[in-house]
Amino acid sequence: MSEREDRARYPDPARACAGARLHIVTGKGGTGKTTVAAALARALAADGGRVLLVEVEGRQGIATLFGSPPLPYEEREIDAVPGGGRVFALAADAEAALMEYLELFYGMRRAGQALTRLGAVDFATTIAPGLRDVLLTGKATEAVRRREGGRRRPEGRFHYDAVVMDAPPTGRIGRFLNVNSEVAGLARVGPIRNHADRVMEVIRSDRTRVHFVSLLEEMPAQETRDGIAEVGALGLHVGMVVVNMARPPLLPGDALSDAAAGRADLGELAAGLKAAGLDDAGDLAESLAEEVGAHARRVLLERRVRAELAGTGAPLVELPLLEGGVDRAALEGLARRMAEQGVRR
Repeated sequence: MSEREDRARYPDPARACAGARLHIVTGKGGTGKTTVAAALARALAADGGRVLLVEVEGRQGIATLFGSPPLPYEEREIDAVPGGGRVFALAADAEAALMEYLELFYGMRRAGQALTRLGAVDFATTIAPGLRDVLLTGKATEAVRRREGGRRRPEGRFHYDAVVMDAPPTGRIGRFLNVNSEVAGLARVGPIRNHADRVMEVIRSDRTRVHFVSLLEEMPAQETRDGIAEVGALGLHVGMVVVNMARPPLLPGDALSDAAAGRADLGELAAGLKAAGLDDAGDLAESLAEEVGAHARRVLLERRVRAELAGTGAPLVELPLLEGGVDRAALEGLARRMAEQGVRR
């Protein structure tokens, strides 16, 4: 079975995004999670959409990706998409989120500033990491709920058509998203618990999806499968698996199997090298056969890993390996590849 025919058996990626407004993107370190989150934001902004891309790890990865100065704690436009779409970005910060929370609900911004000067916020979020996660996820979920005209117009149009969160790695995603449980020992009642409840209401909604980024390698794929199981056990909705940095096979099916088994035709390889005008075609043919065999074995391994990822039941979306790095033009190409595979609002 060809790679294209194999992928045709997988679920339709369109179902992973249909109706969703909060898209949480996670993945093992090194899988290109931030790049995928940015490409997803661009894809969702097609046809005039307004999308907010939120970073919660303090790495300024979005700013680096878009070639902009470090992002402040402020929603600002970072990219325009053909068709009138707009992508906004926010680098969420726990201290700034706390001050905004105190000002919005209690008119106590000065109290928050005093707590920051005293180091109380860092102390509190160190001994109770769940508090930091509540503040960070709370900012993203507030953006999901926000409507034009503010809280006085609950029937108004949503301010953003979608929010994309560049979330922590897969190994921490369950704890990060399960904020209700994390603050249970810290605050069983009161404003912090009420805030956590509102956050979880959005995260558990069927309009929220958790997407996983993986490579066609055993360790990232295993972590993806574990993360999907963990998120599902928490009652959250799994979206799609984005297979990033995929490389096309260089050989057709039969030749691939023969090469992987060490049955490459040395005579045919030598004849081809000789026809290309290369000296020592015989010696080169042996070296080439080893490289072709390694390539074939890698392709077969990737096909097995892809099938295992498909076994999770999540739709698969594939993005190619970009040899020249990632810039705005490359992001546009990745967003287009997502759209071609059914990713849209």
